[in-house]
Amino acid sequence: MPGVVIIDAVRTPVGRRNGGLSTVHPAQLLGTALQALLARTGIDPAEIGQVVAGCVSQVGEQSFNVARTAWLAAGLPISTAATTVDTQCGSSQQAVNLAASLVQSGTVDVAVACGVESMTRIPIGSNSSKKLGLGVPIPKTYFQQHEFTSQFEGAERIAERWGISRADADSFGLASQQKAATAWREGRFDTQITPVAAPVLDEEGQPTGEVVEVTRDEGLRDTSLEALAALKPVARENGVHTAGSSSQISDGAGALLLMSEERAAALGLTPKARIIQSCLVGVDPVLMLTGPIDATNLLLQRAKLAIGDIDVFEINEAFASVVLAWEKEVHPDPAAVNPNGGAIALGHPLGGTGVILVTKALHELERTGGRRALVSMCCGGGLGTGTLIER
Repeated sequence: MPGVVIIDAVRTPVGRRNGGLSTVHPAQLLGTALQALLARTGIDPAEIGQVVAGCVSQVGEQSFNVARTAWLAAGLPISTAATTVDTQCGSSQQAVNLAASLVQSGTVDVAVACGVESMTRIPIGSNSSKKLGLGVPIPKTYFQQHEFTSQFEGAERIAERWGISRADADSFGLASQQKAATAWREGRFDTQITPVAAPVLDEEGQPTGEVVEVTRDEGLRDTSLEALAALKPVARENGVHTAGSSSQISDGAGALLLMSEERAAALGLTPKARIIQSCLVGVDPVLMLTGPIDATNLLLQRAKLAIGDIDVFEINEAFASVVLAWEKEVHPDPAAVNPNGGAIALGHPLGGTGVILVTKALHELERTGGRRALVSMCCGGGLGTGTLIER
């Protein structure tokens, strides 16, 4: 089977809720990332066999196969097929893995993996809201098999099981903000960000014809341990997690170009990395968020690598306890984990985050001269995504 290489990866800034990207239709937001990817690589879009996108709340503006809509709205070839997948928070990382599988199987020579979520415009849970009058996604038979918990409750139970305190979570949240601030100050994201032209709206919510350019992640906060300690818990009255140690509601998109090594050579394109392993694992749906532990172990086992062979880790900061429990289980070098901050500081635009994490990992390897990066995410319903890349 052909090897799969990454030619380039790009992301939009991650906008905060009701922030700079909130006026942008999600298909337009994804289209911006797609156009930037094509411009950076110089590839003829007609070369791309399939586009695979991740998106969680596929309703309203994010329904009707947003991958295809974004591609066509960007003026790209009608002959390129596109599909949108939902693996909850890991949707666009699974899009990466599925797109890589399409290339590796020989189904296509070239594919784009991407993802988007505009949580301002399409709030989390919109596609399963009782207000739609379409019922609920969980049948009664489910409760005969498993306790149904929220991600907030799962995070608290993980904290209990792995002995993670409120102080631990606050310290982790502060570190995420500090690392992200350093990354922006030192220009570490400059190679991966594409600006987004966002419409300016009048008081009635109508476009004025003006646009503003959004160029930076908007979730960064100047905070302290004292300020974090004053925040109220988000799940339980005496819980571990607060808004300062949980991922932010955000808007954002990303895209990366994958192809076979042979096709890259024929097109004269220089790969930035190759995908050496990927996985999707099922875990306890009650704890729900332990997927990165199992995914990491499986990736390392398949690749015959040790934890010390990995130079960069991007483990999604859905909640502080998710990453802290993962660290206690797999024992990575702490300095290699989310070195430029994670979703607590930068935000978590659900279906877009997986591609954004792979993009961050790839560019960090290039910046530091590292060789391998491992990306993993926890997902609602008890899943874990995993991707291992190598320069």
